[in-house]
Amino acid sequence: MDPTVLLVDDETDLLMTLSFKLRREGFEIRTAETGQQALERAFQAPIPALIVLDWMLPDMNGVELCSRLRQDPRTGRVPILMLTARGEENDRVHGLEAGADDYVVKPYSVRELVLRIRSLLRRAEPPTPAGSAKQVGELRLDIEAHRVWVSDEEVMLTLLEFKLLDTLLSRSGRVQTRERLLEEVWQMPGELTTRTVDTHVKRLRQKLGSAGRFIETVRGVGYRFSDLAES
Repeated sequence: MDPTVLLVDDETDLLMTLSFKLRREGFEIRTAETGQQALERAFQAPIPALIVLDWMLPDMNGVELCSRLRQDPRTGRVPILMLTARGEENDRVHGLEAGADDYVVKPYSVRELVLRIRSLLRRAEPPTPAGSAKQVGELRLDIEAHRVWVSDEEVMLTLLEFKLLDTLLSRSGRVQTRERLLEEVWQMPGELTTRTVDTHVKRLRQKLGSAGRFIETVRGVGYRFSDLAES
């Protein structure tokens, strides 16, 4: 079954053109031209495999819509790609802080957009079953199910947040540079600024609460997962 992509944009001509081109690439397409429409269509069965979201909408901005989608358990883990004319670094960081997994600035090439969509969908695929549960202190990960608990309370993480945490945990005790994390987690070297990593680490620590202490900053280098913080 072809993956369903929800396209959200208030420019009808752009929406029609992009829908046509993505259908030719093998995607099922669902569209919305307002934030409210997007919320309704995001929760229809089947839940979209990915959402492409414009920043400027007539009834709410894309950042608010992204936050609302992230807060609902039905769409909390659906990859979200923001597609917008706002290309300043602060705008990019704002979108990523709201929960977007990637950020494409207009004008863009459809080829690049398709590559980014496929990359996000690959990262969303469940890993090969391996009986892979991990636990450090009060932090517990179920790798196969993409679920995380802190002190037996489940924490909702986005796709990228989960992969970032798993990557750091898998290399416990070893420093991971921002550049390496961009390659390993985002799989797009050079496409994003190092501040992107900092933004996601900050948000990940906040979500993990007391378990956020396991992620240590190594100044001038990057980040390290340290189970020594357990003691």
